[in-house]
Amino acid sequence: MQNPLQTVATTSGAGASGKPWVELRLRRHADYQRVYAATRKQHAGNLSYFVAPRVDGGHGPRVGLTVGKVLGKAVERNRIKRRLRELVRRFAPLIQDDLDIILHPRRTVLTMEFPKLSAEVERIFQAIARGRARPGHTDRQIHHAQEPQP
Repeated sequence: MQNPLQTVATTSGAGASGKPWVELRLRRHADYQRVYAATRKQHAGNLSYFVAPRVDGGHGPRVGLTVGKVLGKAVERNRIKRRLRELVRRFAPLIQDDLDIILHPRRTVLTMEFPKLSAEVERIFQAIARGRARPGHTDRQIHHAQEPQP
């Protein structure tokens, strides 16, 4: 029988993808700014998100979380981040493309039941994987594509 402490030690920090959070994480401020500039906010029930192509030459998705002070005190913000990090680990394998994703939760995420939050994050990641999230598109580009030519 395997020692339970060894199991925790070998799996801590890694989700279903086998990648620890550190490898999935969007870290640099410049990367956040690039994603914000390259796309517009997309909405889901209790989360907003931004998606842009990854330009650093890395493979697979990177995910950043923005949990501002408006969402509550430090304890509440940390709880939101812990919950979202776990779901990112769980659903990151759905996305095979090289993308940078920023998740921006609403305050309701704090009190949501975990299975409901899980389903919402899974829907977002599935939409991104199917290409529905349209990385890099802005309103201006979409309107130009729809305008009739004289």
